Amino acid sequence: MTRADYEACQKADETGFRGSIEALTLKSLEAGVKTFDYRGSVERQWRRAGMDDLLAKRIDVAIEEVRSETSWAGLAQSLINSEKAQEISAAVAERVYTSDVMKTAIEGLATGVGNEVGQTLELASQDAVGPSLECLRAFLGGRYGTTVARIVSGDVEHDFGVQTQAGRAAVSSGTVLQQSSQGIAGAAMILMRRQLANIAARVGQRLAGSILARLVSVAAGGVGLVLVAKDIWELRNGVLPIIAEEMKSDATKGLVKDELAKTIAEQINAHLNEIAAKAAERVIEIWRSFQNAHQKALDLAQRDEAFRRFLDTVKPEQLARLDEVVALILAKDGEAGVLKRLGDGALNEAVRFLPEPAMMIARDTRSIDAALGWSSLAGDQLPKVLEHEVYRRAGPDGFTRATLSALLKLDDHVAITRLAALPADARDRLFGLGTEDLKRLARAFSESELESLSRYLDGLEPGPRARVLAAIAATPGKMQSLATPRVRSAVLASRDQARAVDMMLREGSGSPETILNDVAAAWDGNISPILIWEKHPLVVIGAGVAVLFFLLLLRRLFRPRRPAGPAQTTA
Repeated sequence: MTRADYEACQKADETGFRGSIEALTLKSLEAGVKTFDYRGSVERQWRRAGMDDLLAKRIDVAIEEVRSETSWAGLAQSLINSEKAQEISAAVAERVYTSDVMKTAIEGLATGVGNEVGQTLELASQDAVGPSLECLRAFLGGRYGTTVARIVSGDVEHDFGVQTQAGRAAVSSGTVLQQSSQGIAGAAMILMRRQLANIAARVGQRLAGSILARLVSVAAGGVGLVLVAKDIWELRNGVLPIIAEEMKSDATKGLVKDELAKTIAEQINAHLNEIAAKAAERVIEIWRSFQNAHQKALDLAQRDEAFRRFLDTVKPEQLARLDEVVALILAKDGEAGVLKRLGDGALNEAVRFLPEPAMMIARDTRSIDAALGWSSLAGDQLPKVLEHEVYRRAGPDGFTRATLSALLKLDDHVAITRLAALPADARDRLFGLGTEDLKRLARAFSESELESLSRYLDGLEPGPRARVLAAIAATPGKMQSLATPRVRSAVLASRDQARAVDMMLREGSGSPETILNDVAAAWDGNISPILIWEKHPLVVIGAGVAVLFFLLLLRRLFRPRRPAGPAQTTA
């Protein structure tokens, strides 16, 4: 590859790049077959197939067939009439070289030569990969960086069989390619083998035609010289013995071999351009496949130098992760978001170090930031965060390592998911319970009830808060006596919250003495009077009726009586 070739690849657009690959490939193919000895290959295949014996037998058969079909007069005429001699010569030659036996033999010979040429072309095609790869690296390196150029060139090497052991192809008119279980050697070799198979199908017919014309000319020209040495009896067979002798001669067989070598060489040379074009097309296909798979990252690398430098540091096995991370960020924050995370190191962290469970969180939440946050917070507990779907109900900023560990320690999916959905401060207040109590409480209450309980606890002093938690954990139904906003407000407004909580959590109203103590506490201002109504409604109603009766009685006692009116007299 010359410097001019390299610069042409470097500066070319995709169309020019393809043309450069094609030209470099053609140059290598032409150099590869230029030194191939077609005549020597034909000679080897001729001996291998036993063509001398086969040709002699077929000539004898053809001579006998023509003799039996031609009259004595016609045979005699062939000695003095060149046109008749040519006619008989043509009939013999046609029967020899267009017979099924000879067609099969010539096709087999051509196939053998084709296989030898194919091996040379395979080597030449693989030699052509070197300059093609240099051109590919020059084209891609300046646009996308060395990593992309290295990966795509590696794909091309693999596809063209430079780094793989491929099965040998059998070339025949009926088989284009037989590949082994290990795979193929590359697109260029496939095409080359296809062309060789086409040669094998056509060369017999073309060869017979060209040798036919040559034999007719030889037979007609040699008739006069041979007749001088023949007697009348021998001349009864006309020109046939001359034809048979000439067709079996080494000179004529040499012509056959020369024609076969020439025909195969013409076929190969005629298809080198097509082979080179297909090889270049395959290189372009590999590049476009890579381009389609990594479109967003390549677009960024082409526009932004900092991203291109980062891409150069990415390992080939990390490219799929880079594509996914870039796609997630672009969908949420656009190109500016990618470049921002490139600058603060988040992109590097996500591509190189983010574990797969964190990437599953990123895919589900469509957020790389969430995945990074959970990975940093949870550490080796990340699989449990994923298992219990904690990330779906809360963000990582709602936990500390301690609170997340406390949550996951419950090891109960229902309890964990309900508690995870609570606001951070509400959830943290519930962690004052023991693990089993908290698990029981979380399973008994809905998320809204748990949040209500947490809000309830927010204003309580530590002592009353612990009593409420312990009581509700032991008997979740007791939450009903504390759940209403009016009771919560009354408990929080009580001067003695412990006394208020104890009263509301007590089973039933208690003894008369207990009720009197509750009333006295309310009278003294230690607890809110509202709680008396909430805890002892019947007592309050009864007390109200009693007070009303007492007031009516007082009114009766202290209200002055009306004076009696004068008595009426009767007439």
